[in-house]
Amino acid sequence: MKSEFLLAYFIAINIIGIIINCTDKQRAKRGKWRIKEATLWIIGLLGGAPCSYITMKIIRHKTKHKNFMIIMPMLALIQIGILFYFIFN
Repeated sequence: MKSEFLLAYFIAINIIGIIINCTDKQRAKRGKWRIKEATLWIIGLLGGAPCSYITMKIIRHKTKHKNFMIIMPMLALIQIGILFYFIFN
């Protein structure tokens, strides 16, 4: 039961990460109001780092920001490790 909830949460927060990164990229292209970097980090810290990082690489968003390209994948690996630990134990 706990692992099912954790997996559902992990999927949901990662979908939110994808949506927020894509939205920010579109706003950047159009010169509109942007989503704060702090918001992107909060989503990443709450478990959305894996898909946030993959999305950033695919759509080439924040790829010139070293902190996003170094810390976000490290967070992603940690989060995936935690997820696997709780699901398979």
